[in-house]
Amino acid sequence: MNQSLTLTFLVAAGIGLVVQNTLMVRITQSSSTVLIAMLLNSLVGIVLFVSILLIKNGVAGFSELAANVRWWTLIPGLLGSFFVFASISGYQYVGAATTIAVLVASQLIGGLVLDVIRSHGLTWRELVGPVSGAVLLVIGVWLVARRSF
Repeated sequence: MNQSLTLTFLVAAGIGLVVQNTLMVRITQSSSTVLIAMLLNSLVGIVLFVSILLIKNGVAGFSELAANVRWWTLIPGLLGSFFVFASISGYQYVGAATTIAVLVASQLIGGLVLDVIRSHGLTWRELVGPVSGAVLLVIGVWLVARRSF
């Protein structure tokens, strides 16, 4: 996949996330618990991925799936579920823009920390740009989060 197509997918995924969370808030408001929206979201994903695995690998795909289950392979699902829960809560209680701003800034900071740890010794000069960008993003988050409608 080339860089332009990847960036197009990322933009589409970002817009899709806004639509998804808006719809999930609506489901949550018409049900007794946020769990209904989260379970519907997960159910669609499970049906989709099971179908694709079955089409692509047949029944052997399920054997491979079972062989790859370890305790730590469940952590991404837990983190993903927490992300969805936090996003729905954010949209409901602080709004879409504030939720997105805080999520993006926290992801950027986490990503920068991970990149620095993996880099094995970046110079301060190499860090000035990314750290400055992160600081500006955090200032932007503050400006977005302090607004009121």
